[in-house]
Amino acid sequence: MHNVFIIAFCVFSPLFILWLTYKSKFLNKVGSIIIAYIIGCLLGLTGLFPDTEDTHSLQTGIASVAIPLAIPLLLLSADLKAWARLAPSFIKSAVCGMLGCGIAITIGFLIYGESNPDLFAKTGGMLTGLYTGGNANLASLKVALGVDDTTYILVSAYSTVLSAVYLFFVIIAGKRILLLILPDFPHDKTQENISIKVENHDNELFLGLFRRDNIKDLSLSLLLTIFIIIVGAGVASLFPKDSFQSVFILSISLFSVLASLNDKVRSLKRTFEAGTYFILIFSVAVASQVSLKTLTEVDTSLFLFITIATLGSLFFHVLLSAIFRIDTDTVLTTSISLICSPPFAPVMGGALGNRAVVGPGIAVGLFGYAIGTYLGFGLALFLSSLV
Repeated sequence: MHNVFIIAFCVFSPLFILWLTYKSKFLNKVGSIIIAYIIGCLLGLTGLFPDTEDTHSLQTGIASVAIPLAIPLLLLSADLKAWARLAPSFIKSAVCGMLGCGIAITIGFLIYGESNPDLFAKTGGMLTGLYTGGNANLASLKVALGVDDTTYILVSAYSTVLSAVYLFFVIIAGKRILLLILPDFPHDKTQENISIKVENHDNELFLGLFRRDNIKDLSLSLLLTIFIIIVGAGVASLFPKDSFQSVFILSISLFSVLASLNDKVRSLKRTFEAGTYFILIFSVAVASQVSLKTLTEVDTSLFLFITIATLGSLFFHVLLSAIFRIDTDTVLTTSISLICSPPFAPVMGGALGNRAVVGPGIAVGLFGYAIGTYLGFGLALFLSSLV
């Protein structure tokens, strides 16, 4: 019965959140995504969602279902020409982000690594994989580097908490602060059609999801999404099991973009807003995994090392991006896609009100999926050689 409540809350609470953002100008400025993360964290910290393995498995399952539904819906209206214009800056930003991650982790190792070089070298390797490719790379590096279960659980728990802090920072204040250092996103006439405010009282984009004249388009887009998911899963099943997630996400993203080449598909109404609704489900499910136990039982050195890796990655990413004059939206989306994984690119795009960065942001994260394990393994070997 408790599981039914968790599923129902994750699925239906976004409707209440969207209603709140429509009714309140203040909450609309805060943003539905931030509210979803606040509500999720409160559920975890207050114990309304139990801190148990079964509950976390269910939350992960909900998030895992929401994302494959969200990505096609978000990408069916993709503009490939706009992506092509953005590609150079995103490539430069991705390189800066990966270099920044490596620099931050190396500095953290030089500060804390002397006490236990093997532990911190392996942890640095896992964090590199995590912050350039996501949890799939974290798990694969655990095996590749021979990390024990206790260390793996601690690294995963601490990085989840710190990633949440990082996420709140970049969404709430990231753009305002980075605009002091970096140029703004280039909003010219050629890009007006792909830069939107996801939450807008005047256009009532989310409320429009429930209008009768949009039902047909939404039904068609959902059927197309399900078809893309089935085909993507079929393609991913042809690859080794440990690469299923990466291939699956890559496949559905590719097939969604290919579908968007059709004018009729790209003109389907409210697909982006429907995709954002599933992102809210994902946000509540992920944020609710934070618990008091995670916050209280802390290995100080390991926690500080991971803190330097997380926040330092953003700092050096921004510093390097400033040298190459990369715009704020690109840096934020690239950073969040690398550190928090590709599904968070739509989260950042929604918070920025800029759908143009979603596709390239996902692409950057997927590239990180592909090379994250190799980067992590290589950095672990490099850190070991410093002792």
